[in-house]
Amino acid sequence: MKKLITAMVFASVFLATNTLYADAIIIENLDSISTFQDNDQTTTVAPSFTQELKNRFIEGGPGFMGIVLICLILGLAISIERIIFLNLATTNTKKLTSGVEEAISSGGIEAAKELCRDTKGPVASIFYQGLDRANEGIENAEKAVIAYGGVQMGQLEKNVSWISLFIALAPMLGFMGTVIGMIQAFDKIEAAGDMQPSLVAGGIKVALLTTVFGLIVAIILQVFYNYIVAKIDSIVNDMEDASITLIDILSANKK
Repeated sequence: MKKLITAMVFASVFLATNTLYADAIIIENLDSISTFQDNDQTTTVAPSFTQELKNRFIEGGPGFMGIVLICLILGLAISIERIIFLNLATTNTKKLTSGVEEAISSGGIEAAKELCRDTKGPVASIFYQGLDRANEGIENAEKAVIAYGGVQMGQLEKNVSWISLFIALAPMLGFMGTVIGMIQAFDKIEAAGDMQPSLVAGGIKVALLTTVFGLIVAIILQVFYNYIVAKIDSIVNDMEDASITLIDILSANKK
């Protein structure tokens, strides 16, 4: 199921971005503004935001802009996959805890294990591991809960570090493109032997565009990253509270 979700997310993000890039190539040779001739009168129409964005993307050049686009594709794919996974991992902890307590009181440990087995989410998995060791003593059950809680935290945080990498990498690539563009601009000045604004203005503009798009990618991914981290912290807090409650229930049941 996880692999299917990941594949679907990567495919959808890739197709959407590929469509954007294809549209940008189609309008590469179009002017930034469109003119219409009607009764010897010329009316200028400013391009839409999407068209302007596509034009600027193409002007930035395929080299660094392509790498920045790849960072956006991979970062968004991982972010969406994590958001879907974390939302599926969210459970009603209070309802589960009360259900486990009632199951232990009425049907014993096996009934509680059956309830946890039928419930999705990391909290239910931790409960199951603790209940499975309940007959071995409270200390063993607590150790099992702590150990398996660490495993579940690792699954929640899986691939999140890649998002932070793309957040740092995108603006760095943009800055590198800017530096290289400035070097090329000064090379043109040196070759021409004259300081003409028109000679270097285009190169400097292209160089700055790589920085702009790198920062845009970093800002977008940063928003997703902060949401994912907050979601993970919320689930982990629920796991810790539920684990303490489970040990208290087992202790009371043992007495």
